[in-house]
Amino acid sequence: MTERSSNPQQNEQTRHREKMQKRKAVQDQEVASKSIEKGLLMVNTGPGKGKSTAAFGLLLRTLGYGRRVVVVQFIKGAWDTGERHALERFEDLVEWHALGEGFTWETQDRTRDIAACERAWAVAKAALARPDVALVVLDELNIALRYDYLPVTQVLADIAARAAGQHVVITGRNAKPELIEAADLVTEMALVKHHFKNGVKAQQGVEF
Repeated sequence: MTERSSNPQQNEQTRHREKMQKRKAVQDQEVASKSIEKGLLMVNTGPGKGKSTAAFGLLLRTLGYGRRVVVVQFIKGAWDTGERHALERFEDLVEWHALGEGFTWETQDRTRDIAACERAWAVAKAALARPDVALVVLDELNIALRYDYLPVTQVLADIAARAAGQHVVITGRNAKPELIEAADLVTEMALVKHHFKNGVKAQQGVEF
């Protein structure tokens, strides 16, 4: 048993150190028990802001290790975004395919939307087959799946057949149950408060 001093501050520090030592031991044991290394299927969904932003943060982390990434944008590919301009500076490692034609309420043409998504998926499927690609970002794919512009069974089959060790991150609201079931990691962005509701428009550097 640790002897306590008459100094309350010192006793508090001692208790904190002992508590953290125990916590570290538990954490170290938990980390040591994990031995699997594999390519992950990750899904960012939910009504809150930040799904694509989180995916691009993961992309930046991958670039930090000098590994190649491919971005395929469904739906909102026509947008001129800050992340695209920034990542153009890494043209030796980043391939960016903006293949959407706008949100479905903008095009108002289901046949056209399906055709655009099919073209985008052909590019995505090619990237999934490449062993030199460490990460594939399928931005807003969940929207394409929600409206059945692409068959979720085929999408999941192509992802399952991807190059060994490759990571995939999918963004967009309303992820299909089948996709959630197949994923290794699912993050749901919760909406607590959004400036748009108070009349603030989409702004450069925040929304795009």
